[in-house]
Amino acid sequence: MNRQVESGDPQAGDPMKSRLTQIEDGSFQQDARFPGGPVPWSNVRELRLFVFALFFIFGGITSLNDVLIPKLKGLFTLSYAEVMLVQTAFFAAYFLISIPGAEIVRRIGYLRTATLGLLTMMIGCLLFVPASSTGAFPLFLGALFVLASGITIVQVVANPLISMLGDPATAHSRLTFAQAFNSLGTTIFPPVGSILILGSLATVDPKALSGAALTAYRTAESHTIVTTYLGLAAILFIVALAVWLHRNRLKEQHDTSGNILHAFGLLKQLRFAFGALCIFLYVGAEVAIGSLLVNYLMQPSALALGPVEAGKHLFYYWGGAMVGRFIGSGVLRLLAPGKVLACVAAGAITLILVSANSVGGVSGWALLAVGLMNSIMFPTIFSLASEGLGKRAAEGAGVIGVAIVGGAVIPPLTGALADRGGLHFALILPALCYGVILAYGLYARRPLGGTVAAAALSH
Repeated sequence: MNRQVESGDPQAGDPMKSRLTQIEDGSFQQDARFPGGPVPWSNVRELRLFVFALFFIFGGITSLNDVLIPKLKGLFTLSYAEVMLVQTAFFAAYFLISIPGAEIVRRIGYLRTATLGLLTMMIGCLLFVPASSTGAFPLFLGALFVLASGITIVQVVANPLISMLGDPATAHSRLTFAQAFNSLGTTIFPPVGSILILGSLATVDPKALSGAALTAYRTAESHTIVTTYLGLAAILFIVALAVWLHRNRLKEQHDTSGNILHAFGLLKQLRFAFGALCIFLYVGAEVAIGSLLVNYLMQPSALALGPVEAGKHLFYYWGGAMVGRFIGSGVLRLLAPGKVLACVAAGAITLILVSANSVGGVSGWALLAVGLMNSIMFPTIFSLASEGLGKRAAEGAGVIGVAIVGGAVIPPLTGALADRGGLHFALILPALCYGVILAYGLYARRPLGGTVAAAALSH
């Protein structure tokens, strides 16, 4: 019979250490409830800093799409449904790359995979140069897909890694705290991006141009986009180099049995499958609202702002998520994560209904406040769904990464509703998404026991 013992390490009593189980031959194996192998305490703090930096970077770059959308909509005279292809191209990468990314983690480890992801992001940023020089919308979509592929790989690394850097009992809180740095990036990047990208929003009507004149106009107007992403490429190279130099700091354990599709077997577990569905809906709802916010706030029926000022107001949407995550990391230590999730989902639905059925400041600020409700959703859904995955944590992260494709599906559908019935009417779809998340919070309000988790994984 297995029994819990001290590991023999001087810091074995430290709550930040992973617990080990001694088996009959005297060796040690990882408890099935714990996401990864034990990490030496001397490396934990340093590794956490790297993970926080990864969350900050991919969160900030992702949020720049909300600034790109009104810019590209004007440049290429697109409808809402058409310009939402930006999010489709971006989040399609999660669908296609998440499982291969998880497989790469299983083969070469977390930090080497993180380096690969950062370099892929850098290449995506560099591809904005040919996209701008040709003035072709499909090339912008291609650059965004490559950039998102790198972000997908980094995210497959970051979510399970932060969970294994400490006591699993506080994984919900720790992941929420790490996600706060993601929100810090999404708070800082859009206002700066608005100044750099939307500040040059031209008064020329591209519908009046054609041929070489139209191409020249699009090339000139997209120059600010290129400058922004070239700066990001330089930063990504430096961070990738730093992560590579620390690639041997983490001792890892992975389940390398099975093939690349083995991970989908986790969907047989109802708790995990329901959680993956909620990730799909959450990301779709959050991205749909964020993508339409600039245009929504520019409406006379909302705040009637200019494009630059509307872009700056994204600070409040993403800033609300940041503040909520810092607060939520403490709240989740005191209250059941499922119950907290249900409460914030109910809050998001209420705010959307208020915004959709009002005008002026109430309409605009109610929608911006949804960011606060979003704050703890992703990390809480992720950690609730991932409870008990043990050494299959990377596989679980890969499957959940696939579910992030909701950001490619829900926004275009929301855009199509906006083209037909207006932006206020289109908010009904995100509200329905939050309704399902509320149900999951109530379903998963009780923790999954270690014995139950081990039994589930054995099937």
